[in-house]
Parts: sequence; structure tokens; C-alpha cells
Amino acid sequence: MPYRLIKFALSKQYNEPRMFRTPDRLKPRYDVVIIGAGGHGLAAAYYLARDHKITNIAVLEQSYLGSGGTGRNTAIVRSNYLTPEGVRFYDESLRLFQDLSEDLDINLFYSERGHFTLAHTDATLRTMRWRAEVNKHLGVRSELVGPDVIRQECPYLDFSCGGHTPVLGALYHPPGAIARHDAVAWGYGRAADSRSVEIHQETSVTGIKITRGRMEGVETDRGFIETPKVLSAVAGYTPRITRMVGIETPIVVHPLQACVTEPLKPWLNCIIVSASLHLYVSQSSRGELVMGASLDPYELHSTRSTLDFAEGLAGHLLELFPFLSDVKVLRQWAGLSDMTPDFSPIMGKTAVEGFYIDSGWGTWGFKATPVCGKTMAYTVAHDVDHELIRPFRLSRFQEYAQVGEKGAASVGH
Repeated sequence: MPYRLIKFALSKQYNEPRMFRTPDRLKPRYDVVIIGAGGHGLAAAYYLARDHKITNIAVLEQSYLGSGGTGRNTAIVRSNYLTPEGVRFYDESLRLFQDLSEDLDINLFYSERGHFTLAHTDATLRTMRWRAEVNKHLGVRSELVGPDVIRQECPYLDFSCGGHTPVLGALYHPPGAIARHDAVAWGYGRAADSRSVEIHQETSVTGIKITRGRMEGVETDRGFIETPKVLSAVAGYTPRITRMVGIETPIVVHPLQACVTEPLKPWLNCIIVSASLHLYVSQSSRGELVMGASLDPYELHSTRSTLDFAEGLAGHLLELFPFLSDVKVLRQWAGLSDMTPDFSPIMGKTAVEGFYIDSGWGTWGFKATPVCGKTMAYTVAHDVDHELIRPFRLSRFQEYAQVGEKGAASVGH
């Protein structure tokens, strides 16, 4: 196989171009500047170019493409949220994901697995029943199921959980899926680049110039850029950007850790989540178990990983699947989660004319990538909040109109 790969790489017959260009310099002016070359920023650039014919765009990334939350999540896609606003929003994203491989002409390894959110108490069962009814009312496939249904899909699960917290039922969401998060970022990056969008990596934003409440431009470590519109899509770095424009948000930043095991033969065909055990797990196309837990319980701008996380997660995983005791963990990492008080995002226009925000994603930003790109592209192009994101406006916190999604955030993903 290595020899065949070398032949393919050196063959002139299959001469593949680079995924995207590397511009030599920044232009003095752009119609739109997007801060953050993660999934959201690149998707917004792509839809601005494709749907709204705005191509004079610079996407600025302080590190490399997809280096933030896009490359540090567990790649779960679902729409079984609790509020009508959240369900409608995420269901549109799930719909876009289903055709995204064809749209971007790249294999995203999108795979519908079915998503089980386990219930270990009567109170949790009531919440699952509530979510199921909201979902079904809005046309989302979701239902409360008993242990027999779970056992059919996941026969290796220990329903006693070591005798501590037995499984009583689950919220079952058949369209729940997983995808390759790096492929999503690279696919949007390549598609945006093919429409003349410029992606500038290793380019840090050091300041934002505003005159009389209106956007004038962006200062970078490579010079000043004049632009009338700036979209901030930087997830855990949002407070740093909003301070540059004098906007306050209720966002707090917590680390969120995850890990993967050595590859195993396929045995887990669904996604298992337990809020009580603070655990979620799925198996990738390469056979690795991809696992995560809840947020670290302190506010910290750091992507370090900890032994405490690995020990706690391993203990809870073995309560569900005792036979995994000899499996080795290969990689462990952390990302930054920008949390809001109501567990819903902050999107749309701001008090500064020409400054737009896509933030507050906490631990569920990856699954919203396509719909965020489309709705923020519309908002930037028309200077009007898209109808799907109006409930997520920043001013809702002053208006006492919060969108409480904590009941559907599970263990923070």
C-alpha cells in the first residue's frame, strides 16, 4: 500500500491541485473580513461567495485552518434539542449536512448512527419525554424508548451500570450522525477558495478600528485592512475580539476535553450519551472510540489535557462497557468552549454597525456549522438577521428573552 500511494503521489496523470491557495499578501481593502478560519468562518465565506456573489473576502486565522474548536470536537451531528428555536435551527443544519459531501465534492464520512441519550432516573426520563414531544411536534424524529430497544441497537451495554445507576430508558434520535470534522473545514476552505475567497493563515488580529459606531477596518500583525464589515467567528477567543469593539457579552470560557482509543473492530453502531455519567462515546470509521465528558469545572483559556479527565472518563466508560478495561487511549486533547447563561449561541448584528458575531457555541458548535454559514452569510450580505437566528441575538439578555437549552445540552456536547 505505501508503494501504491507513492506511485499515485508522483503520477502526472493524477496531479491533484492544492486544497487552497496561500496568498502572498493582504489587499488594502476587502468587502468582508471574517476572523476565524474554522468551520463557521469558512462556511460563511463559502455561502457569501456562492449565494450572495460577494467574493472580495479575507478569512484571517491566527494559527492554521481548523485549529480551534472545529478540529477539537467529537463530531456529533443531531437536532434533538429542547426549545422550538433550537430544534428548528439544528434540524436545518442536519438537513444541510446530509448533502454536504456532494455540495463540497469531498468525502465527509457522514454516517447516520442513531443517537441514544440514556436516562438513569425518573426525573431524567421526564425530561427525555418532554424533549421527544417537542421534537415530534416540530417534525424531528425522536422518541422515548425502553431498555429493549436500546439492547437491540447496543447489545454490549451493561444496563446495570455496575449497580449504581441502571439504565431506565433513553431518548432515541435516529438521524443522529458523526462526520469528519477536519474534512468539513477543508471542504469549506477549498470551496470558498475556488470562488476567489482569500484564506490568510498565521495572521493575528491585533485591533479593530471603529469611527462613530461604524466599522472602518481591522489591524493585523501584517498590516491594516480597510473593510466595512467584520464577522467574528472565533469561538473561545470571542471575548478578546469583542473587547476590541467595546461590546460586552455574558460568555465565559471553559476547557472541554476528549480522547480516542486504539482502533477496534466495529462493534458500536450508535452514539451513546449519558448525562448522569457525564459521558458520550461513538466509534469512528477507523475503529477508534471517540469519547468526551462534561466541561472542566473552572474558567480557563487553556487547551491542556489532564489526568483527572482521563481517569474520570475511563471509570464511567467501564460502568457502561466493562469489557473495554484493556483498551488503550491513544490521544487526548482539549478545546475552548464559549458558554452562555442559557446554553444557546449569540448570533447576528451588534450595536456596532458592520460588526457581526457568531459565538456562544459552548460544546455544540460543530453540528451547527452549515446552518451557521448560511444564516450568517445572509445576515452579513443583507445587514438583517436571518429569521432562524433572531432568537439568538445578543440583546436577548437585556430583554429577558433567553432561549434555555440546558435541558438538551446533556453532558456538554
